[in-house]
Amino acid sequence: GDGPLRGAVAISSGTGETRGYVGMPSLNNIPLTEAVGKGTVQVVKNHPDWPVPYNGITSIRNGDVDRDIGAYLAESEQRSVALAAATSINGILCTAAGGYMVEQLPQCDPETKKKIEKNLATLVKADGSNSVPTKLLSNGETPLDIASMVLDGLDMQPLQQITPSAKCDCSEERLFRSLRLLPREEVDKIVEEEGCIEARCHFCGKQYRMGPEQVSERFATAVGDPSKD
Repeated sequence: GDGPLRGAVAISSGTGETRGYVGMPSLNNIPLTEAVGKGTVQVVKNHPDWPVPYNGITSIRNGDVDRDIGAYLAESEQRSVALAAATSINGILCTAAGGYMVEQLPQCDPETKKKIEKNLATLVKADGSNSVPTKLLSNGETPLDIASMVLDGLDMQPLQQITPSAKCDCSEERLFRSLRLLPREEVDKIVEEEGCIEARCHFCGKQYRMGPEQVSERFATAVGDPSKD
């Protein structure tokens, strides 16, 4: 988006490993819609068996996660979903964050749809906040509990449970690979002017530093094509 947040990036693997960042994390009490601004929702999906990644894009309409992702799924992927996602903030502390997504499949019968809609209304009432389902999460309900509420009366059978974890894959090797993608004279100029190569990971904040001798040694022993690593 074009707001003061300067964009948001989130990456997740199929095993629940996640990382993300926003362009400007230090914003004080600015409403989310104003912070996000206007722009686009861009989603990239990849799988080892796919010849090319899937790319989808829609416009930002509301500036909040659940409604804009819901619009993306409807327009770009033609999927009908009920979706909620929210956070609960106390000062600078995030006390709860979570959500749910229920997708209607093509062969869903009308009675099942009505039951899900009734269950969702009950869940929203039980949460009682403007940021469903964060109050339920704050009160100790688990994602499985919330799934049980959504599918109450429909003989829910959990097939898989994944615990999300924050994991960054930054490393000095990745930094050096990025350096190798630059013209060598440009790298030498940075080292000459700055005295070293310094970089900070957008995702985890870890800082890396490579001195002139280390840069020279790494280039002298480098092999292969960095664009294909």
